[in-house]
Amino acid sequence: MDWGTELWDQFEVLERHTQWGLDLLDRYVKFVKERTEVEQAYAKQLRSLVKKYMPKRPGKDDPESKFSQQQSFVQILQEVNDFAGQRELVAESLSVHVCLELAKYSQEMKQERKMHFQEGRRAQQQLESGFKQLENSKRKFERDCREAEKAAQTAERLDQDINATKADVEKAKQQAHLRSHMAEESKNEYAAQLQRFNRDQAHFYFSQMPQIFNKLQDMDERRATHLGAGYRLLSEAELQVVPIIAKCLEGMTVAADAVDAKNDSRVLIELHKSGFARPGDVEFEDFSQPMNRVPSDSSLGTPSDGRPELRGPGRSRAKRWPFGKKNKPRPPPLSPLGGPLPSALPNGPPSPRSGLDPLAILSEISKSVKPRLASFRSLRGSRGTVVTEDFSHLPPEQQRKRLQQQLEERNRELQKEIDQREALKKMKDVYEKTPQMGDPASLEPRITETLNNIERLKLEVQKYEAWLAEAESRVLSNRGDTLGRHTRPPDPPASAPPDSSSNSNNGSQDNKESSEEPPPEEGQEAPIYTEFDEDFEEEPASPIGHCVAIYHFEGSSEGTISMAEGEDLSLMEEDKGDGWTRVRRKQGGEGYVPTSYLRVTLN
Repeated sequence: MDWGTELWDQFEVLERHTQWGLDLLDRYVKFVKERTEVEQAYAKQLRSLVKKYMPKRPGKDDPESKFSQQQSFVQILQEVNDFAGQRELVAESLSVHVCLELAKYSQEMKQERKMHFQEGRRAQQQLESGFKQLENSKRKFERDCREAEKAAQTAERLDQDINATKADVEKAKQQAHLRSHMAEESKNEYAAQLQRFNRDQAHFYFSQMPQIFNKLQDMDERRATHLGAGYRLLSEAELQVVPIIAKCLEGMTVAADAVDAKNDSRVLIELHKSGFARPGDVEFEDFSQPMNRVPSDSSLGTPSDGRPELRGPGRSRAKRWPFGKKNKPRPPPLSPLGGPLPSALPNGPPSPRSGLDPLAILSEISKSVKPRLASFRSLRGSRGTVVTEDFSHLPPEQQRKRLQQQLEERNRELQKEIDQREALKKMKDVYEKTPQMGDPASLEPRITETLNNIERLKLEVQKYEAWLAEAESRVLSNRGDTLGRHTRPPDPPASAPPDSSSNSNNGSQDNKESSEEPPPEEGQEAPIYTEFDEDFEEEPASPIGHCVAIYHFEGSSEGTISMAEGEDLSLMEEDKGDGWTRVRRKQGGEGYVPTSYLRVTLN
């Protein structure tokens, strides 16, 4: 079935239908164009979103990048970015293969349709012109026939009229004959015109217009086929990126499965483990010592004249045990927040005694001791921390890891320089055997430079190895102290200063004596009258190690000693957990200095 046969009389219908088909093609092209803009905007927003949440710092400098959660999130962002790229490919494919091609084809269809309908209208105009000529010849034939009949009737009437002259009768007959001849000619012309019009009309309806309609049908079918192909391209553009999008989604699933909570906990430990020993228990400090005691002859430390002795943290006892080891006064222990505690920390002796009251002692100590020592703020580091080459500004565990990294990096550089030296030697041998390939002397500067780099790197490796060994010994030492302190049984609550119960209101002499001499722990030999142990000087003890001052320290409080930055000192007593270490200067003099101000090496 074709339009020329079935729709031979539907010229206007075919004109509207073909116009609707071209409008539909243009609408689809516009739809795809807007769809492309949507895809481009979607991809752009996805990329902006990825850029917004992507970590700004590179992965090597970002400690958070070591966590599987952060790595999975970054991988998801990368997959989303790849997904956005696929959306851009869809937009580009639709723009090139659909919008441009169909828009171009639509213009061609419009031109072809215009040409076919112009041809059809010309054929219609020709047929209408032939029909007008037929009508004109028909009216002329009709008019000539009426005039010929009228002229014949007039000639016949004059011929029968007896009053008409012969000349009038002859004239009427000639006029009738002329009109009859004109009517005959009009008849012949009308018949010829009718025959011509019928032939043209048959050609118009059976040949010319069906051909035009069939061309329009072919054009419309081709347009519909191209439009269907455009519909298919819309889905094919999506199907082309489906495998990549599926891989993106699969990558997101893999990233989600890669989150390892246990491993992240281990990474956090590795990143922030300081290696410091845990602080011990805080000892009890009795502030009732300055109060007057009840006179008693049996009370230790009471003068024979019966006057009570004032005991305080800043006064020396009058009697000393002659055979005990002398204990130098220790500075006040350091609190975890960077300042001195109002009472001693675990395993540390009481604060240096003076004649001031406890509040005055604390005020003096807080002015003389730097608050940054042994604080959690100093463990975390601060903006004012001086970065040293051996990373001594870091906690022991972090120092060890950084030194290990630097050592591995130096070893890699050293191996690279050694390989380069071997390559230069081989090249020099080749040049010596075949001088035309090059001058061996031209390689000497590079060989010398490589040897200098090797020597420099070897020295740096040795330096970092020494620092690493020292850091590892510190870490092991801290671990041993922590384990020892953890397994040590807690001190009994009765380990208060000897005079702590001297001011009790019951006034019982037995209670005073028992409070002055608390019972020792089982398995220990506690010397009797330990309050007399500072009366005599002890023999000089041998150092247990040496240390170097990292910072300058002004020992302004009792029991402390000043030291300059970089000064070599002898280690006399290790830190008991209160943040202070007893040292001896080469020029003479012993005292306590902050442990964190030292770099200690045990014998």
